[in-house]
Amino acid sequence: MANEEDDPVVQEIKPKQQKVELEMAIDTLNPNYCRSKGEQIALNVDGACADETSTYSSKLMDKQTFCSSQTTSNTSRYAAALYRRGELHLTPLRGILQLRPSFSYLDKADAKHREREAAHDAGDSSQDEAEEDVKQITVRFSRPESEQARQRRVQSYEFLQKKHAEEPWVHLHHHGLRDSRSEHERQYLLCQGPGSVENTELVKSPSEYLVMLMPPNQEEETDKPAAPSHVLSMAQLRALPLADQIKTLMRNVKVMPFANLMSLLGPSTDSVAVLRGVQKVAMLVQGNWVVKSDILYPKDTSSPHSGVPAEVLCRGRDFVMWKFTQSRWVVRKEVAAVTKLCAEDVKDFLEHVAVVRVSRGWEFALPYDEDFVRKHPDVARRQHMLWAGIQAKLEKVYNLVKETTPKQPEGQSGPAGLVSGDQRVQVARSKAQQNHAQLEQELQRRKEQARASAVLPGVRVKEEPLSEEGEDEGPMDTSPSAGLHSRLANGLPAGRAAGGDSFNGHPPPGCAGGPVARELRAFVEATFQRQVVLTLSELKRLFNLHLAGLPPGHTLFSGISDRMLQDTVLAAGCKQILVPFPPQTAASPDEQKVFALWESGDVSDQHRQVLLEIFSKNYRVRRNLIQSRLTQECGEDLSKQEVDKVLKDCCVSYGGMWYLKGTVQS
Repeated sequence: MANEEDDPVVQEIKPKQQKVELEMAIDTLNPNYCRSKGEQIALNVDGACADETSTYSSKLMDKQTFCSSQTTSNTSRYAAALYRRGELHLTPLRGILQLRPSFSYLDKADAKHREREAAHDAGDSSQDEAEEDVKQITVRFSRPESEQARQRRVQSYEFLQKKHAEEPWVHLHHHGLRDSRSEHERQYLLCQGPGSVENTELVKSPSEYLVMLMPPNQEEETDKPAAPSHVLSMAQLRALPLADQIKTLMRNVKVMPFANLMSLLGPSTDSVAVLRGVQKVAMLVQGNWVVKSDILYPKDTSSPHSGVPAEVLCRGRDFVMWKFTQSRWVVRKEVAAVTKLCAEDVKDFLEHVAVVRVSRGWEFALPYDEDFVRKHPDVARRQHMLWAGIQAKLEKVYNLVKETTPKQPEGQSGPAGLVSGDQRVQVARSKAQQNHAQLEQELQRRKEQARASAVLPGVRVKEEPLSEEGEDEGPMDTSPSAGLHSRLANGLPAGRAAGGDSFNGHPPPGCAGGPVARELRAFVEATFQRQVVLTLSELKRLFNLHLAGLPPGHTLFSGISDRMLQDTVLAAGCKQILVPFPPQTAASPDEQKVFALWESGDVSDQHRQVLLEIFSKNYRVRRNLIQSRLTQECGEDLSKQEVDKVLKDCCVSYGGMWYLKGTVQS
C-alpha cells in the first residue's frame, strides 16, 4: 500500500456472528504490483465484458477482501494495555477478531468458467439437433410453506449466504496512526481522572490479583485437542497417580530396565512402591520389565491387521515373551507356525521387545539386567514362578513338547545361555581359593626379605599390607613364576624402579614424608588447582605426561601405584565423589572414580561443595535445579557470574544436561 491515508476501506458487520469483512484498495501503480497478473485475475473473475455486477470494474485486481474469524470464545481474561508516564492502563476486551485474506473471487472465476463451458457445449449440440418436438409438460402448484419448513429454510446455508451477499457495504474513512482523530480515540484507553477514583481491587495480594486478572478458563481447557497416542507429556504424567504413571510409561515404552523407569518417575519416588506397581502391569524378561499383553490388547478389542480377538493376541504375545525368557534369539517363522497368527501380528509382537538381525532372527532389545536380578532376588523368583505357570498354559494350548531345562540354583532367574552375577561371584571365589596357597607363599617370601633387610644394610624391601576385599590396589601379578623384581611398577621396568627411595611408590617404613611423597603431592596439588574435577583415568594420564617431562633419575621414576596416587589426592584437600553412573554405562572402573577439589581456601569452596553434593546423588542435572539449590544454600545474593564460574570449573554441558567433567558418555 503506497498511500494508506487515501485507501478506501469498506466494512461489513454482522452483529450476531461477530464477523467483519474489510475491502482494501491495492495500489496498482506501485512498482511491486504485477499488472499482467492483475489483468489475468480480473479476466478470469469477470470475463471479457464488464458490467455493474463485475467484481473488478477497472479490469484489474485493484482490491483485496479480508474476512475476520473469531480467535477465542471467551475474552473475559484479555485486556488491552497502555503504558504512559509510569502508569499501566488496562481496558477489558469484549471481542477479538483476526483478519485473513478472503479468496471468494476464485469461486466466482470457477463459476464463470463452468458457465462458459456449459454455453459452449450447448452451442455445439444445437447445430446437430433437429427441430424440437412438442413435449407434454406437467404443471404442479406448490403447497403453502409450513412454519417448520420456513425455519429450516431460514437456517439453511444457502439462505445465509444469500442474505450475506445482499447485506450493504458501509464506506469508512481510514485515519492514520498520527492522525488527530486516532489520538482522540486512543485517549479512551486511558483512565480518566485516576486520582479521584478509589481503586479497591489492588488491595489484594499479588496472587489474588493475578487470579482476578487471568481467571482459569475451564471451557478452553476442555476444548484443547487431545495429544496423539504416541506423544506423552511429562507434565501431564506427573499429575497422575503413581500406578497410572507406571502403566502409561510401560504401555508407551513396551520394554524398560527398572533403573530407567525410576529415572522417569523422579528421584523422590519410592522404589518399593514402584516395584510393587510395575509387577501389576509388566513381566520380567531377562531382568527387564515388559508390558503385559492385556495392557496392550484390552478385552473386546481385535487386531487391526487380521481382526483376531484380543484373547488370541495376548496368548500369542505371551508365547513370544516366554521364548525370550529361554533365549536371546527368536525366529519369526517359528512363532507364526506355533501361534497360527498372520505375519503382521507376529511382527508387531517382536517389534515391541526385539530388534531384527540379518540372517540371525530377532534379538531381545535390551541386555540382561544382572544388577536388578542381584538386588531383587525375591522378585526374580516370583516372576520365574509366574512364567512357569504361563509356560504350562502355553504347552496345553499350543500342544508344545515340554522343554527340559537345566535346573538353576535357587534365586537365579536368568535365561539359558546367560551367566548371572551370583555365578560370576562364585567363579571368582573359587579362583581366589585356588590362588590362596600361592599368595601365602608370596607373603612368606616377602616377610623373609623384610627380616633380611634389617641385617643387610643398603637393602630395602617393600612390604605392603594385605588389602581387604574390595580395595582398589595397583595391578598385581599373582602367577607363581613372577618374582618380586620382575614386576612392572607403573609401566617401568623393575630395575629402573629400584633406583629411587621407594619401591612402587610406597616409601620405606618411617619415611612417609620422603621426597617421593612430597613430589607426588606437589604434582597433585598443582593439577587440581588447574582442573578442579578429574577422574582417576584422566589423573593417571596427566601423571604419565608429567613423568615424560622429568629428567632421568628423578625420584618419581621409582614407580607410583594407583593406591598411593589416590591416597595423595585425598590428603591434598580433595574428596572422591560417588557419582551414580547409569547401569548400562560404558565407563571403565578408573573412569567411574571421580575426585574433586573440596577445599582450596577461596570463596568458591561453598559453591563447589554444594554442586558436588548434587552430583553425588545425580548422574546428570539440569541447570535450573543447580541454580535453585545454590540459591537455597548460599543465599539470594548469588550472582549469575558465580554460578557460571562453578559450572565452568566442575561441569560440562551435553544435550541440555550438566555432567561432572569426565563422566559424560556420548
